[in-house]
Amino acid sequence: MDSDLSDADSVGDLSFEAESPLAPPAELLERLPSCDWLLQGDRRQIFFPPLEAPGRPQEQRCWSPFLEHGRVPVVTEEVAREALLNFVNSKCCYGSAAATDLIIQELRQQTLCRYRLETFSESRISEWTFQPFTNHSVDGPQRGTSPRLWDIEVQVPPMFQEDTRKFQVPHSSLVKECHRCHGRGRYRCSGCHGASTVRCPSCSGAKRKAKPARRCPMCSGSGRQRCSTCSGRGNKTCATCKGEKKLLHFIQLVIVWKNSLFEFVSEHQLDCPGELLAKAKGETLFKDENTMVYPIIDFPLREISLASQRAIAEHNATLASRARVLQQRQTIELVPLTEVRYSYRGKTSVYYLYGTDHRVHVVDYPERGRCTNRVDGFWLLQEVEATLLAFGGSSPGKQGIQQCLGTCTQ
Repeated sequence: MDSDLSDADSVGDLSFEAESPLAPPAELLERLPSCDWLLQGDRRQIFFPPLEAPGRPQEQRCWSPFLEHGRVPVVTEEVAREALLNFVNSKCCYGSAAATDLIIQELRQQTLCRYRLETFSESRISEWTFQPFTNHSVDGPQRGTSPRLWDIEVQVPPMFQEDTRKFQVPHSSLVKECHRCHGRGRYRCSGCHGASTVRCPSCSGAKRKAKPARRCPMCSGSGRQRCSTCSGRGNKTCATCKGEKKLLHFIQLVIVWKNSLFEFVSEHQLDCPGELLAKAKGETLFKDENTMVYPIIDFPLREISLASQRAIAEHNATLASRARVLQQRQTIELVPLTEVRYSYRGKTSVYYLYGTDHRVHVVDYPERGRCTNRVDGFWLLQEVEATLLAFGGSSPGKQGIQQCLGTCTQ
């Protein structure tokens, strides 16, 4: 494709790559009569499915069986100390003596309610795209009417698992001249401007070196070198059409399956970070899954009922105009939280146990020292970094060093 230029496609007639647009003009792509267009930006269309009516009535629930079944075991001093020891042993710079010898003074336990709403939705967006045309068969409007985008059947991924897939819409293909090279299949090299050679960087085109006075060895005294950008051809194959001169334009359907999440944790009096409680492992008290779930209105803890009503209203308002809801799931979980107040060597402090798996959050552990392995490792990597820079290599930087060492956290 790069050999033998015709008279009509001589190097002098070729335009530069930078002078050509990266995308075809809108008027180049005629609107297909079979599609229901709703313009959203430049050559991108979004399609809305019809809203579906609720399939079941709202129902009252009796919460006594759920609450009786979902009792969380009480945390004892033995359990609290064992959880702390497991936590300390997992940290390289924590000593275990304090966890063994500290005196537990008080255990304050509270069971929180965590409400979650998941809404699994599907949205469909169409856009014009193209690929080099290689003289293969074209599935254009002459072969039939393109289906409406929501009539195209696709395999839905498992519920609540996000995914994105792309499909070519049937009967939407059009063959056009490449808009970037104007159908030539190549463009003039921007490095040498079509001359095939460039000024020698060693002698700046002077042909000779001043010190010592001799003929320039890099260009052999010619003052010019072969252009490395185009390998001395003066032109380059069009990167858009790959030298094929034509493009196959077609409508691409982009389907996005998204799982929207709403979380709410009931109020508590213990000073444990909320982001830990949102991720804590809990015991499922109630689960409701259907195409559409209804707000909880009669839960004994009123803030959970309010959270459910707010979550469903927010998801419905947000998704109704841009996606189709496939499934909803709401859950109520019991999350245990225990504040352990202790004394060690005359100093009083606290740590927290959260979740059914007794994760630990330490406020101020009394036996936390410098991590020898981490300090030695950081020094070693600094030495490696200095060596790399000395021999012309690149520095891994602070982020690279941290990735090698890991992060020593609580």
